[in-house]
Amino acid sequence: MVATAATASLFPVSAPQPDSGAKNSGKHGGCLDVRGLKSKSTSSKGLQVKTNAQAPAKVNGTRIGVMDGLKPDENSTSAAPRTFINQLPDWSMLLAAITTIFLAAEKQWMMLDWKTKRPDMLADLDPFGFGRIVEDGFVFRQNFSIRSYEIGADRTASVETLMNHLQETALNHVKNAGLLGDGFGSTPEMCKRNLFWVVTKMQVLVDRYPTWGDVVQVDTWVAASGKNSMRRDWLIRDCKTGEILTRASSNWVMMNKVTRRLSKIPDEVRTEIEQYFVDTPPIIDDDSIKLPKLDETTADHVRNGLTPKWSDLDVNQHVNNVKYVGWILEVVSEPGGKLASLAGSPAR
Repeated sequence: MVATAATASLFPVSAPQPDSGAKNSGKHGGCLDVRGLKSKSTSSKGLQVKTNAQAPAKVNGTRIGVMDGLKPDENSTSAAPRTFINQLPDWSMLLAAITTIFLAAEKQWMMLDWKTKRPDMLADLDPFGFGRIVEDGFVFRQNFSIRSYEIGADRTASVETLMNHLQETALNHVKNAGLLGDGFGSTPEMCKRNLFWVVTKMQVLVDRYPTWGDVVQVDTWVAASGKNSMRRDWLIRDCKTGEILTRASSNWVMMNKVTRRLSKIPDEVRTEIEQYFVDTPPIIDDDSIKLPKLDETTADHVRNGLTPKWSDLDVNQHVNNVKYVGWILEVVSEPGGKLASLAGSPAR
């Protein structure tokens, strides 16, 4: 209805054609045309109807003519000429149509189901979980939501899930710092020398495991550790409460991709990374416990016939350190495979 009213206000509608009765009225000296009807009183013998014969040649592109045999009456009033002003649409109708359209659109907008977003999903300006560098460029921060496929039977995140979060933030830290080369977390100078990082030791202390649907915030930073290694620390908090859930510390060394042997840190690589080192103590005190060399006679749990699968390798053709944790948990007797702390052997 609104559209019809708006259209009618913009485009005049032609008057209907006169019927046969109007044709017969020609005998009385007049007829109806599109310009309207003019009447003039005469003598008491009757009423004479006269029309304006000075109609325009065309109306809205259609040729309009006066019926044959009619002549204009000199005493009749001529119609007003068609000008730009009197051809303008009825603005009141147009305004009413526009108002109705806006009211309908506003109603539809208000009917949308606008649900309040969870504040923890927008925590720390990282709603999409891409991560960003904070603390004057020394700390990388990223949020993770605990998915249904990342929990165990007790509905809490597994150790592998936490380890994957640690590894992901470490790689994204290198990427966001502009140091990512062609390798898996390798810098450009490392790629030139076929070097990549391996974890020689990792200690993880879990105070509480996050549950399904929780959003955690992971902070990570790097520091020097000896002459030929680097230390990386992590801190995992609950985004909603700020509670510290997990602390982790690790040592990293370089390995040659071709020879598969450990390598010293070249000076060119050290120049790349040392500007990001933080001069802080480890987030976890090193217990200095050396893991004993285990065999079938000294180990509490043994799993035989374990062969790395293709899915266990990362892009460096190297068994990922998280896979080692998964292998260990497969043989741990405790339900859910939850450990208070983990220390990894050299990932070679």
